[in-house]
Amino acid sequence: KYAPHVVAEVTMVGPFERAGNAGFGPLVSYISGRNRSGTKVAMTAPVIQEPLDEPMTYHVSFVMPANSTLDDLPAPGGNGVSLIEVPETLAAVSMYSGRWTEDNYNKHVARLIANIEDAGYTVVGKPRFARFDPPWKPSFIRRNEVVVPIA
Repeated sequence: KYAPHVVAEVTMVGPFERAGNAGFGPLVSYISGRNRSGTKVAMTAPVIQEPLDEPMTYHVSFVMPANSTLDDLPAPGGNGVSLIEVPETLAAVSMYSGRWTEDNYNKHVARLIANIEDAGYTVVGKPRFARFDPPWKPSFIRRNEVVVPIA
């Protein structure tokens, strides 16, 4: 179960890998103080990527520090960044190491959804990809997750 939290989010269009990487820049700018108040925000993990209904379109988001609220956080100053409140969510998670590729993501999504259904749960939202490590960390020791909302 994930507690309610706030994310800073951008919408990116492009192939899976490119969209995730392109979304990182505006989000880093926001937490680095390029926002309306010039206030820095602590970097947290994971970086989340969620496919939207439009082809090759994704929300890319940074989870804001624990207990942050929309009132506490600096207002975005452009770059397409929005602050979103995420309600409490029950989800199934599959953790894996490896490269940040669409093929890896799809393989782990398919396995997790099969396990969810076998366990008698229902998928109630889109799968999300969560990456916890910087790009320079060797892929074989990266922590990645697929997160699927369930009921």
